[in-house]
Amino acid sequence: MSGAMNREGRPTRPVEASEAGRAVTATVTGNRGLTVEEPLIFEQDNPGAIGVDLPEPPHVRSRLGAVRPRGRIGLPSLSEPQVVRHYTRLSTRNMGIDTTMYPLGSCTMKHNPRLNEKMARLPGFADLHPMQPMDTVQGALELIDQLAHWLKALTGMPAVAMTPAAGAHGELCGMMAIRSALEDRNDPRRRVLVPESAHGTNPATAAALGYTVDSIPADARGRVDLEAFKAKLGPDVAAIMLTNPNTCGLFESDIVAIAEAVHEVGAFFYCDGANFNAIVGRVRPGDLGIDAMHINLHKTFSTPHGGGGPGAGPVVLSEALAPFAPVPAVVHGPDGRLRLVEHAEGDFAKSFGRMKGFHGQMGMFVRALTYILSHGADGLRQASSDAVLNANYLLARLKDVMTPSFDGPCMHEALFDDRFLKDTGVSTLDFAKAMIDEGFHPMTMYFPLVVHGAMLFEPTESESKETLDAFADTMRALVERAKSGDAGYFQGAPYHTPRRRLDETGAARNPVLRWQPDMPAREAAE
Repeated sequence: MSGAMNREGRPTRPVEASEAGRAVTATVTGNRGLTVEEPLIFEQDNPGAIGVDLPEPPHVRSRLGAVRPRGRIGLPSLSEPQVVRHYTRLSTRNMGIDTTMYPLGSCTMKHNPRLNEKMARLPGFADLHPMQPMDTVQGALELIDQLAHWLKALTGMPAVAMTPAAGAHGELCGMMAIRSALEDRNDPRRRVLVPESAHGTNPATAAALGYTVDSIPADARGRVDLEAFKAKLGPDVAAIMLTNPNTCGLFESDIVAIAEAVHEVGAFFYCDGANFNAIVGRVRPGDLGIDAMHINLHKTFSTPHGGGGPGAGPVVLSEALAPFAPVPAVVHGPDGRLRLVEHAEGDFAKSFGRMKGFHGQMGMFVRALTYILSHGADGLRQASSDAVLNANYLLARLKDVMTPSFDGPCMHEALFDDRFLKDTGVSTLDFAKAMIDEGFHPMTMYFPLVVHGAMLFEPTESESKETLDAFADTMRALVERAKSGDAGYFQGAPYHTPRRRLDETGAARNPVLRWQPDMPAREAAE
């Protein structure tokens, strides 16, 4: 692809080309209807333009010593309409759960009910400050306490730490509690078992805490190889970190036997609860022998997902680990008032301490409890059941044209590999790029790593049968086209996005992290 290039070396306008076998005529502006060609905000710099009227700052003596300003700092000057149009145009290019099905596997891109947002914006919650006196935040503490009650009831666990700010932070919390419990009994164990089907953050968390990570292979069913697991057990094993349902979208059917074997050698069972959304109301992890499990509120209870914003990963703990939970913690005082225990003292004397400055993420707590109360126990059970039903419906609709990685039904996500693309010249990446042109976000690609060319689909409970049918019909049509010998079409996709396929490998190896006006133009797209 060639044509006008901007200073970042990106094509700035479509050119006459043959896209998917049909001629495309360039427009004068580079726009395509409502898809407006949008330069970088730096390229729109208009010196002197400003959207606010601020008084001139008073002259002050510089405290920078010999360091003097050498020129403009490089921020662009734009009027208010220019700024609004720029970011509004960029927002129209977002593919998200509000515009289309978002089938990323192992990420649970769940619909976020607008009721959640309305509750989180109530002044009593939105205007809270973490340094307020406890007497002025009794309602907030009651909400945290009520959410904690629900999490304990749904998991069958006696204690929960609400502080962790994300799933990986929750893993760290659970493993720190395990380490503290071992240190409390002067136990020097330093080896952690991690199945191949666990989330990638599991071994990273164990390694970050100084543990030696020992991998456990999967069997032909995509689950933990029970015999290989038992062979690795020993007095030096501190814990197992197992994801259930695992990243292959399968329930670990030997989980009770695994828990019993772990406890028999004096170790602890950490369960990655990222996929708890598949079993809420149907299985209580505490009944399976689990000692610690984090819960991703964004996956299971519909709080916003990712984007660098605030997250929440509460950790439920067994009776053996409860004394080592982090502070702060909400407790009921003798006067009936709620308060935060801020220090490791009294009943919390064995706490491993503080994980972050304040107690969790209040906005996420409000959203999660709103979701829970609006559904009730029966509604939560139905939601998890529908998630599993939708994934199995996709599996049933596609298994005759695509290649499921494992036999039998799945849980909340359906996993396929790339065997159906053999000898077509089409890769998993090519197939995913063609999905974008069809208006669907690609599935998770090449993960889990135990499956070659993996394609992991998770439709969630939010999607209707009509949407699932439209999605399945599209997948079937793409498979047919790939097998017909039209590899060139897939290798050139996407065609209808604001930018064509980028050189992602080159961008990863040689990232341009700072825009400069004199950067030479270069070809960025294929």
